[in-house]
Amino acid sequence: MSFGDSKAIISNQPGIHESLAGIVHKHLNTEFQKPISLHTKQAFAEIDAKVKAFDGPIILDSCCGVGQSTRIIAKQNPDALVIGVDKSDNRISRNVEDSWQVDNYQLVRADLNDFYRLVVAANWDVDKHFILYPNPWPKSKHVKRRWHGSAVFPYIIKVGKTLELRSNWCLYLQEFQSALALAGIESELNELAQAQPLTPFEAKYQASGQQCWSLSAKL
Repeated sequence: MSFGDSKAIISNQPGIHESLAGIVHKHLNTEFQKPISLHTKQAFAEIDAKVKAFDGPIILDSCCGVGQSTRIIAKQNPDALVIGVDKSDNRISRNVEDSWQVDNYQLVRADLNDFYRLVVAANWDVDKHFILYPNPWPKSKHVKRRWHGSAVFPYIIKVGKTLELRSNWCLYLQEFQSALALAGIESELNELAQAQPLTPFEAKYQASGQQCWSLSAKL
């Protein structure tokens, strides 16, 4: 399969969104009251029981897609329970490379807008939290659909001792870094070196010569 034809992101937004600070401050100071979906409650209850029964590090892989990253992270962390979450049952049900098959991971279909709030309420002791190549929503009018512009952002920054995001759109991570700073959290943004790709998107971007970036923070 060829991965060398991935197009770079095009946006009508030249820099950090002018409304971002106001949006983030509002969400940091307003309770998110959207009702939690039943299917996410049920999915969370099942995985919560496994988390409570597990004696070891918990790693969360958000927006995991087909779960390739979840399996690779699980293989790299054999003592951890790695939980991949995605809203699409079709994506998480697909078969992936056999060499990545391990036993210490779980894939969960859930709405992360709800799942994050349940994780915080249950006081999960998450060691590492990954958000790898989330939908960038590059149009300026869609800033509130980006994780750092969403109402669930205050919960995201309560999940995990460390947080790592990756993207091929540097501005996305610059905005997230700005949102973290507004919440009093320091972070580090770096170019991502060529290495084993964690996700199919990362493989496509590398094959087409696009630079990817990593944003890391201690929460």
